[in-house]
Amino acid sequence: MSTRIAFLKGHGTENDFVIVPDPENVIDLPPTAVAALCDRRAGIGGDGLLHVVRSAAHPEAKDMAAEAEWFMDYRNGDGSIAEMCGNGVRVFARYLQRAGYAAEGDLAIATRGGVKTVHIAKTALNGGSGAGDVTVGMGKALFPEGDVTVTVGERSWPARNVNMGNPHAVAFVDDLAHAGDLYSAPPFSPASAYPDGVNVEFVVDRGPRHVALRVHERGAGETRSCGTGACAVAVATARRDGADPAVTGAPVTYTVDVPGGTLVITERPDGEIEMTGPAVIVAEGEIDAEWLETFVR
Repeated sequence: MSTRIAFLKGHGTENDFVIVPDPENVIDLPPTAVAALCDRRAGIGGDGLLHVVRSAAHPEAKDMAAEAEWFMDYRNGDGSIAEMCGNGVRVFARYLQRAGYAAEGDLAIATRGGVKTVHIAKTALNGGSGAGDVTVGMGKALFPEGDVTVTVGERSWPARNVNMGNPHAVAFVDDLAHAGDLYSAPPFSPASAYPDGVNVEFVVDRGPRHVALRVHERGAGETRSCGTGACAVAVATARRDGADPAVTGAPVTYTVDVPGGTLVITERPDGEIEMTGPAVIVAEGEIDAEWLETFVR
């Protein structure tokens, strides 16, 4: 392992990430090391880790290298691997811009959930490190069949099963406080619906095509924002409201408030979903390689 390991810290609507640039995929980051880096008291702190690797250098992304030069090797805060992270993709794109690997406009980023298209707006501040909006093409939502129920304490709600490249259970509630503390994963049934766990969103209405959510992210606990969760909530709310762009031929847009800010989600008639929101780099420095090595052995 290198004696000098660079890192950055960034967030998208306060969903925060440790960013580890590693173009040639030479840094060993087992789950124990990732969890240590994401620890908020004994590490750098983050909801997750963005491992920045060239697609051609990563065995899981080689097949996508012709479409996307860069692979977002995303890890949850507990070190587990996740298919996708919507806020993470925006922050990943902001890092590429800051490092000179990408410019304003369109680019493609490989993820375990497929290649995502990203648009970096021209409103970014501070040479690309500020709070300008980034739009991500999040793909299409899938609606797995079967009824799902989520429970907090003595309350239970039916939930809409939505897959955005990762699994979500969307429950509409009267009060976001009913979600409880969300430190631990809310129980769900049937267990077969989510064999690898699930992100659970609790949703209230704020106005016409305007909702707010709280979320328990699989492997991270309650977070200030979840991009794929906001997309899942928007499409679930649209269906609840009787809106389906594939039927009407008109796009539908929802404003989704998360604890860390606001995201704008648009579903198009072809089913493609776009998410727009801020992405900010707040710091950079070096990881003590000897300290990290203790979590690798």
